[in-house]
Amino acid sequence: MREYLVTVLLAAIICYLITPLVRDLAIKSGAVMQIRSRDVHSEPTPRWGGLAMWLAMALTLVIVNQLPLVHKSFGSEATGIFLSGTFILFLGLIDDRFDLDPITKFAGQALACGILLIYGVQILWLPINGITTVPANIGQLLTVLFVMVVINAINFVDGLDGLATGIVAICAASFFAFSYLLAVINGLNRAGAPSLITAVVIGLCLGFLPHNFYPAQIFMGDSGAMFLGLMISASAITLTGQVDASAITADNPGSALLPLLLPFTVLAIPLLDFAMAIIRRIRAGRSPFSADREHLHHRIMRMGLTQQRTTVVLYLWTAMFAIPTAIAAFIPIWIASLSGLLIFAISVLVIKQNKNTTIIEHNRSGAK
Repeated sequence: MREYLVTVLLAAIICYLITPLVRDLAIKSGAVMQIRSRDVHSEPTPRWGGLAMWLAMALTLVIVNQLPLVHKSFGSEATGIFLSGTFILFLGLIDDRFDLDPITKFAGQALACGILLIYGVQILWLPINGITTVPANIGQLLTVLFVMVVINAINFVDGLDGLATGIVAICAASFFAFSYLLAVINGLNRAGAPSLITAVVIGLCLGFLPHNFYPAQIFMGDSGAMFLGLMISASAITLTGQVDASAITADNPGSALLPLLLPFTVLAIPLLDFAMAIIRRIRAGRSPFSADREHLHHRIMRMGLTQQRTTVVLYLWTAMFAIPTAIAAFIPIWIASLSGLLIFAISVLVIKQNKNTTIIEHNRSGAK
């Protein structure tokens, strides 16, 4: 565990230090987000935050490769995730600068998924009538679909300063906790691609967030959103490959389902926002990828919440789904459910406190 904590700390420090340099480079290169009708930010803001994350990840991996336990996490899957992430990063950098069309981005995302498949990162089994090993071609198709959905879900939810960064950090922390605890309790290998990649992603998000939270000095852009989406989805897939599902189900039938259930609960908020946007736009007769101001964060802000509070509420809602699922395999289900209800209650208090503050400020302005 100490070596993974060192990995998180290194990634955070390096990303924090590199981000201002990348920000200057983005401004000089013209990779700047102008103000559009659907945007919340009020000033042009540089993008390319994904480049800072990728540089920090590369340097972190070079350093932690010298650690005895973490060194064992480096293998074919970790290599494939790194190379695929590198490819999609450069796709995102080009998109941030020149605004690629959706078809080109989809093609690039599919190629990135192809790199994962070449290095053996794919869905191997499903909990159907027990444990069913899926045919290779079906597993590859499901892998491509899953990764592309997560990539675009993270991209869709990246609409407020620090929102996607914090959500991915919570998701990565949940994946890491689950994979590490699963390894400890079931005697599995603690050194694996899921633990390594999620530890790095946690650090990247923590290091980038101070520059990205409101008021953001830099956006992650499509380069960062697609990069993080691929990292988190690939980690989830490698987690299922690491688990001996049949062995676990002998003691606890629910545990085998959790590695596959976890990505959908941990990523519940981005996936829900993504699904709602697609359905909403198709019903309106528009392209599923046409922009609008009806995302979850837009709707919450129309309730009177500030950017910061809206972001915090969505952090809490993400944790409300992620934490209970991540710990359900290790503690009684009622305790896990109670933790989710507690987090939801905190989010309600945040919303009510904001409304009370708004009413007080309105009364003061009226008195003047």
